[in-house]
Amino acid sequence: MDTASEGRLTERLRRRLRRTERTYSAGEDRPLRGYAAAMTAFGVYTAGWAAVVRMRGRPLPDRPEPWDVALTAVATFRLSRLLSKASVTSPLRAPFTTFQGPEGPAELHEEARSEGAKGTAGELVTCPFCMSVWVASTLAAGQLLWPRATRTAMGALTALAGADALHLTYSALVAKTTGD
Repeated sequence: MDTASEGRLTERLRRRLRRTERTYSAGEDRPLRGYAAAMTAFGVYTAGWAAVVRMRGRPLPDRPEPWDVALTAVATFRLSRLLSKASVTSPLRAPFTTFQGPEGPAELHEEARSEGAKGTAGELVTCPFCMSVWVASTLAAGQLLWPRATRTAMGALTALAGADALHLTYSALVAKTTGD
């Protein structure tokens, strides 16, 4: 293929992408390119973990143990919220977000910046559901590479989630009994 043909093909693909973005977004600002980049980054990230696991010769289990699934779920929940909502981790999110105010006990409401890639990254780092995909993948890889250390860390995160539930329950009971 000559350079002119490659240029025409590239331009047709760009036009098609712009048309797809316009028809998909229905007038709303939907950063499809940013989402595609985030999906690509996640694919590269998980492929990297998979390569390390394979290079180390770690066998994959036939199926996950139910206890590991439960532990991973609770640890993923807690770490995702810690990374995406906690006050103490706001410096990690600050380059991609704007502070809006407090949101629940020890959590913040932040908005993603609207500047291209920073906006997409801001959506990722402020969304516990989005963050959980990355966290769960990391914990799964950790269980294959460093099972004892990873399970210890997940146990601590699970204990933290339990403590959070107890704090919230206690606060609700105090509020109910005192009328506050």
